[in-house]
Amino acid sequence: MTEGDVAAFTHLGSTVRGALSERGFSTPTAPQRLAIPPLSAGENTLVIAPTGSGKTETAMLPVFDHLVERRPEGLGALYVTPLRALNRDMRERLEWWGEYLDLEVDVRHGDTTDYQRSKQAEDPPDVLITTPETVQAMLTGERLREALADLSHVVIDEVHELAASKRGAQLSIALERLHDLAGRMQRIGLSATVGDPDSVGQFLTGGRACEIREIDVGSNVDVTVRNPEITPEDEELSGKLVTDASTASHVRLIRDLVADHESTLIFVNTRQTAEALGSRFTELELPIGVHHGSLSKEARIDVEDRFKDGELDGLLCTSSMELGIDVGRVDHVIQYQSPRQVARLLQRIGRAGHRQDEVSSGTIVTTRPDDTFEALSIARRARDGEVEPAAIHEGSLDVVANQLPALVQSRGDTRLEDAVETITRAYPFREVTEATIREILGELHRNRIVWFDESEDRIETTGGTWQYVYANLSMIPDEETYEVHDIASGSQIGTLDEQFVVNFAQPGEVFIQRGEMWRIAEIDDEEGRVKVSPIEDPAGEVPSWIGQEIPVPEPVAGEVGEIRAVAEPQLKQGADAAAVGRELAARYPAAPETLAAACSQLEDQVESEAPMPTADRLVLERQGRTIVLNAPFGHKVNETLGRVLSALLGQRAGGSVGLETDPYRIELEVPTSIATSDVLAVLEDTDPDHVGTIVELGLKGSDALAFRLAQVSAKFGALKRWQGSGRMSNERLLSALENTPMYDESIREVFHEDLDVDRAARVLEDVQSGELELITHRGRTPVGLGGRSSGKELLAPENADASVIETVKERIRDDRVILFCTHCHGWKAKTKVRRVADQPECPECGSTRIASLNPWADEVVQAIRADEKDEDQEEMTERAFHSASLVQSHGKQAVIAMAARGVGPHNAARIISKLREDEADFYRDILSKEREYARTQSFWD
Repeated sequence: MTEGDVAAFTHLGSTVRGALSERGFSTPTAPQRLAIPPLSAGENTLVIAPTGSGKTETAMLPVFDHLVERRPEGLGALYVTPLRALNRDMRERLEWWGEYLDLEVDVRHGDTTDYQRSKQAEDPPDVLITTPETVQAMLTGERLREALADLSHVVIDEVHELAASKRGAQLSIALERLHDLAGRMQRIGLSATVGDPDSVGQFLTGGRACEIREIDVGSNVDVTVRNPEITPEDEELSGKLVTDASTASHVRLIRDLVADHESTLIFVNTRQTAEALGSRFTELELPIGVHHGSLSKEARIDVEDRFKDGELDGLLCTSSMELGIDVGRVDHVIQYQSPRQVARLLQRIGRAGHRQDEVSSGTIVTTRPDDTFEALSIARRARDGEVEPAAIHEGSLDVVANQLPALVQSRGDTRLEDAVETITRAYPFREVTEATIREILGELHRNRIVWFDESEDRIETTGGTWQYVYANLSMIPDEETYEVHDIASGSQIGTLDEQFVVNFAQPGEVFIQRGEMWRIAEIDDEEGRVKVSPIEDPAGEVPSWIGQEIPVPEPVAGEVGEIRAVAEPQLKQGADAAAVGRELAARYPAAPETLAAACSQLEDQVESEAPMPTADRLVLERQGRTIVLNAPFGHKVNETLGRVLSALLGQRAGGSVGLETDPYRIELEVPTSIATSDVLAVLEDTDPDHVGTIVELGLKGSDALAFRLAQVSAKFGALKRWQGSGRMSNERLLSALENTPMYDESIREVFHEDLDVDRAARVLEDVQSGELELITHRGRTPVGLGGRSSGKELLAPENADASVIETVKERIRDDRVILFCTHCHGWKAKTKVRRVADQPECPECGSTRIASLNPWADEVVQAIRADEKDEDQEEMTERAFHSASLVQSHGKQAVIAMAARGVGPHNAARIISKLREDEADFYRDILSKEREYARTQSFWD
């Protein structure tokens, strides 16, 4: 041992040093050498170090040492983790130390029994492992508050994960409430990756002093990017796996990498991909399990244990496995498709190599040029430690609304200034004003959640406070799920989101879960259960979970643009894709054939004499009604620019403009009246200062804003008051809640999560100043065509996709509609969609202005005939006339679109406006809108 090694442990007392010897800890790990001195001195400390490097012991040894010296009467330390599964692991790791040191270590979360809770309140453990939500619950209990008054240490595990979420914003206020109870306490944050340690340290401490102790994670990571070439074996495999040869090559490469290592984690970006790949490995009878959040707790623990015991060679998993759940030793990590962000790659690859100072090895398996270039940028940035900053939620008003009732419930009558002081000490809320908090209290008062006496600036509880607090311990929005149960064994195998059940689930239908095929036997809507039986038929539909796409940051996308800029002159001078790939190999970790395959797209671009889109050059290409702006600025910037373009072009055209974005392209479907010069005019003439206003105006009628507004309003207790007892449309909800804190928070959240107004404004400034070159091109280009539509991985069997589309088509054709003439108001008929003529006409007056209405919409017909002006009827009448206009323009196609579930005239117009190659795409778009409706309908019913 060096002198530095010895020095770290000498900061600990003799009792803990004896435990170290007993446990076999002879040499401190790197984070222990760095962090034990300030931790032992009682300093607030953020420890950043790779997974498996002993962070937990780094934090807890000084805490144990302090608790041994000063036995607490109540709770001495809280260890807060974002996942319940981590609670279980932490207890197993810390119990030995507790037993040796005669300190009680216990766990508390949502599933803790009433008996255990009561026991913890009466006789608090010395160390309690818990979740952020359970901390909220503990703060309301009188005896637990007494126990918490003795608190001297709080450890926040995976602090980066919480810093970037509303759960973390809520926890930051809870930490200040703990401070009010216990006085100064040491705060310790643990993470494998943090892009901006200073701001995460401030988040942890509430702006107080914080020591940062960081191990360079990137230097300990060895990543290779591989895009497999298709082999004859892949052609054979594709037939067996009911997929294309390209996807078969991905399966084959993953299979071979797993075979080359002892224990491999295979990360994917969505649960759907995990299930789809899992079904392929099941078909090949390979020992690879599936692990994600929609599987039951029992199923997850089962695969974790089987992987730990060596029964499984690989584990297909999603982001939950990033957070250090103990699955034993991992010697390799595979990332399927680009991980999208540097922090995610480091978290995931960091799971490999749990021995001290061991390099973590990983492979990113990519699927197309965008994917490969993006992965190269991320791998290079990971190696150089260029991690994205945590996107802290600054001033979330629904979190303030959530915490005010909790404060008054736990404290009793509270002065406004005391509540303001506690809330604004929390780092994310440091700039929230008293005026804003008054406004929030006014809303809570109107909704009878708290009583706010403005004359005396006093907050009191009401009859609804207690119920609200316990129903809103979490900032995670409630989402309906159905439990999936094996009908033979009765055991739960997982869950399905409501919209999957609504749109796809019928008795007899087949789907994939846990990598296995299941046939639906029965659906019990009352109990929220789907009963299934296992089958061996390989043709099934993959469950469609709702999940936001991980946004690619602007610097990563910008580097992809830089790679293109480096390649372009070489290709123009006669170098081929392989030669350019060899040049890139000096900077990026990839196999030569992978680099050559990606560069072949750029070679095609040069050979087609199309301009190359780069970080300094935008290329606007057009074919027919499709316009693509090639712009390598990442998801959020492109989504913002896309909304500006679609809003302003839609105004010019007097109709809707279709919009799809990815990190490298903004794709628009425009009416024929829109010229390319109109698009250029928007980019060259729009005032950059107006970007935020334009986007907000565009959001006002959107389902996305209404969905967020419903979730935020629930935290204010406002939704029921505005909704009343009847159905409430998106438009009415948005209208009712405009100019309220709920509306402001919903806009803030959409901007925070999905958009980047400042950077989009700078792009317009750079275009207008000439710093960014803007070139137009007639026709589509290889790079422009390389986006989402060509890159969709057909992991679901093709025949299953076709059968789902056919099922949707048949269902809609059998649906009934009311056809009503809005010209003469005389003719009305109720019929099946399949019997509607290609261009419906009124048999009485010959008009083609025929509204297509729901079969229960007789009241709308009566209102139109009676010319009623009631507010509800007026809205429905307007929709009827909009419907008639669509049917007049598009005939039966409009009737089909509007017969779909939750697809009104507005969405039908969007669906119809898209230019498509085949009818199946039309029904896919309908299905997409139905899913969106199913996800949000519970807020309006």
